[in-house]
Amino acid sequence: MQERGIPIEIKNLVGGEEIQFEVKAAHSQPVRSSWFFILFGAVWTAFSMIFVVAFLGPLFLGQEVHFESNGVPTTASPDNLDPIILPAIIIGIFVLLGVFMMAWGIASMFVKGGYFIGTPTRLISYNNGKIRSIDWEQFSGDIEVNGTQEKGNLSLRMRTGNMVSRKNAPSQYVPEVIHLIGIAQVYSIERICRMRIKENDPTPPQMPENV
Repeated sequence: MQERGIPIEIKNLVGGEEIQFEVKAAHSQPVRSSWFFILFGAVWTAFSMIFVVAFLGPLFLGQEVHFESNGVPTTASPDNLDPIILPAIIIGIFVLLGVFMMAWGIASMFVKGGYFIGTPTRLISYNNGKIRSIDWEQFSGDIEVNGTQEKGNLSLRMRTGNMVSRKNAPSQYVPEVIHLIGIAQVYSIERICRMRIKENDPTPPQMPENV
């Protein structure tokens, strides 16, 4: 399973190891992740625009805006914008957050994936000049694969990760995932990865208890 155009830097790193597969990923992240940020950003922006129309719309039409600030009735007008500057800044930040999420989601759809090489002992990746070598024992064996043999997606979950804080809930451990998106021969590569992860599993086998 060889891929043309594998950079010489990653091949030099392999040295004399046997190369069991070489592949280039079409994208760096699953497309569904990009769509999530696009849709979430669009909903966030649309919700924020309600406040833009309610608070700033009348000003653009030359009308006054009446609201309460710290329980005190306040009026802003095109000739007196000071009372509404702080609310406008806060609303603007919310709008920009939504736009940023949409922009990030759209941009991530066009980020190309890197090159991957599998050997009997490790998975090596190369993307934008950055080389990473991961021993198979670092993977948990939790693998997700979908698509067709000609073009599919492969996600390999690792044993390492990060604790993520959650609102009104205990922190949650989120393992790191290596994505190979839009690769050829995905099911053949999945079988190799699963075999190598199992062979290099650092967890000792469980012996059956005597009855």
